This record gives sequence, structure tokens and C-alpha cells, in this order.
Amino acid sequence: MSKDLKLIPPTDPRVCSAIAPFSDDMLKEHDFKDRQELSDTMFSLMFKYGGIGLSANQVGLPFNMFVMGGHSKIENGKKYTCINPKIVSASEEQILFKEGCLTFPFLFLAIKRPKTVVVQYETVEGGEVEETLDGMFSRIYQHEYDHTLGRVFTERVSKLKLDLAKKKADKIMK
Repeated sequence: MSKDLKLIPPTDPRVCSAIAPFSDDMLKEHDFKDRQELSDTMFSLMFKYGGIGLSANQVGLPFNMFVMGGHSKIENGKKYTCINPKIVSASEEQILFKEGCLTFPFLFLAIKRPKTVVVQYETVEGGEVEETLDGMFSRIYQHEYDHTLGRVFTERVSKLKLDLAKKKADKIMK
């Protein structure tokens, strides 16, 4: 069973590879009986690692999907499973905010992102949703969506800022 999934290291090429569209026939190949089991497995892993978002390619799965939320302090624990996610539009207003990433433990970077985004995705049940996200869910969605495109948040800062943040992370890990 694929249920013993683990985070893959940032040096693994799957972390920086764009993911092809998801289809349900891919599930059997990876020992998932349905979207719900995939979603539940992803949330379990995300909680195990202490995250608020996790994309499938972070655990080596070739699924264009991610999960986010489930934290009691963010919109009362609301949870999202976003399959074949898209960003339809983004606000011009940008917010600078510190982000972390389960792929890069203890690394925190101030990233500027649009304040709000209009997004589309498929649900676990197979329905299509279009909604406007604001606040933390806007940020998490954008971060995880980047993963599905093969982008990681370290690409969004200068080499100097990244090097300084890596030094801080190294100190914390020692």
C-alpha cells in the first residue's frame, strides 16, 4: 500500500516537476481506491508533519492535487481538497508574509503574493468549484498551486535572502 508515504527531499526532481492533469484512473496505480482515500491520506500526512498545506508531488505522487486547512485557528478548521487546481485571477494588491514549506524544514521566507485569488478546482466528490479566497487560504492555495507547477517558494526570493534564511534554518536544526 502507498499509505507509508513520506516527504521527499527538495533535491528530488519530482518536487520541481509540473504535474499533468489528474484523472481517477491514476488512483489504482498507486493503491488508492478513490479520491476520498487519497484526500484522507494527504491530510493525515500533512497533520503528521505539522503543515497547513501539502501537494501530492511533495510526497512523490504524480497527482495534480493538494490539501490545505484543517487547522482550528484558520477559518474554524475548514478543509480543502483541490484537484486539478487553477488560479483564474489575482488581485493587484499584494501582501508580504512569511511562509514555510514542509519540503524545506525550518526555512521561512517573506514572500509577496496577491491578497486575493479567484480559483477553480475539482472536489473529492468530483464537482467543480470556483471561489474567491482571501487571507491565509489565498496564500496557502497559491503556495500549493506553485508546487503543482513545479515551483517552490525558494524561487520567489533573491539568492541573498535565501542564503540568510538557510543560515537561520541551519542554526535551528543544530
